[in-house]
Amino acid sequence: MNQIKSKQSGLLKTGIIGSIIVALCCFTPILVVLLGGLGLFAVVGYLDFALYPALAFFIGMTIFSLWTQSKT
Repeated sequence: MNQIKSKQSGLLKTGIIGSIIVALCCFTPILVVLLGGLGLFAVVGYLDFALYPALAFFIGMTIFSLWTQSKT
């Protein structure tokens, strides 16, 4: 039982940290500046195709973890 709770808390931490990092990259110009500095400015137009699904995944992971913790 204790092992299950530790896995769920790890899943919750991963979901929250991932959501925060992806949200920062989606809604601030962090990646635009970084990729521009590296000379990969052509990739910036395609960031939405990767960041929005990643944001949805991490938010879903957080919700799933909270849902499973509330059931136990």
